[in-house]
Order: sequence, then C-alpha cells, then structure tokens
Amino acid sequence: MFREMRRFKQLLSKEDTEAILNRNSAGVMSVIGDEGYPYGVPISYVYHEGKLYFHCAKDGHKMDAIRACDKASFTVIDTNDVKEEEYTTYFRSVIAFGHVKEVNTKEEIEEALYVLSLKYSPSIPKDKVREHAKDGAGRTAVLVMEIEHMTGKEAIELVNMKK
Repeated sequence: MFREMRRFKQLLSKEDTEAILNRNSAGVMSVIGDEGYPYGVPISYVYHEGKLYFHCAKDGHKMDAIRACDKASFTVIDTNDVKEEEYTTYFRSVIAFGHVKEVNTKEEIEEALYVLSLKYSPSIPKDKVREHAKDGAGRTAVLVMEIEHMTGKEAIELVNMKK
C-alpha cells in the first residue's frame, strides 16, 4: 500500500526514527482541506506508545478536514544543514502516515494532555502537570494519529559519515 523508499540506503532504523520524534517539538500535519486542497499546519505533538498526540481547538479548518477524511501525514524535520559549497543540505527527517481521530474519552484526553505537558514543561512537578491536564480536558480537543506507515530518512552524506 505504501511505497518503498527509493533511496533505501538513506532509510533510518525504527529506533533512530522514533528518537527524532522524541527529541523534536513540532511538525507539519497535512490533511485534505477545503475544495480538496492539501492543508499543512504546523503543530506541537508528543510521540507516546507508538502514536502521535496533538492538542488543538475544537473547531477550525484542521478539525473540519479530519472529520471529512481521517487520512493524514505528519512530517518532522530534525536537521537541515545547508552546505552551500555542495549545493545541498544534510537533512534528517521523519514522515508518518495514518488515520487521525478525535479522542473522546475523558481519561484518554487527560492522559494525552499529561504526556504533552510533560514533554513541553519537564521541570514542572508532575502533580502540577497532572492537575493542568485535568483542568484543560474540557476545553481542549485532542487528536491521535494511529500510525500505519512511518519512515525516517537522512542525507546520503550523513549515511557516509557513519562508515
């Protein structure tokens, strides 16, 4: 169903791909928007237990698009070091494909907000983070992407440096 990566030598391991997701704080979610146009929106996330979680407003372009078609992709750029003299960039990135749905149970919303908050506020005591997550559960929408396919890729120059 999903294409094989053409430049397979640049494919990152699952562990390296997950590490990129864990160390970064934002990516671009792409959905099918109004009139069939692609809609890519920068968004914060957390990768937790093999899924991607996002928080957002309960209404808007992104939510309308997801309600109409739950298929999406999510891209994170880990590095993009421009090498002017080589006319290239030394990049490392991840792209995930899957179905996005709105989380509906209070428990899952609170848990998702908790792990999101832990990621972005690691120095705050966990009990305060937990309370913050409970407080926000009624006001915030939470989305989860069930990942069907995910790849990490890096520039061939980075691959060659490892040898």
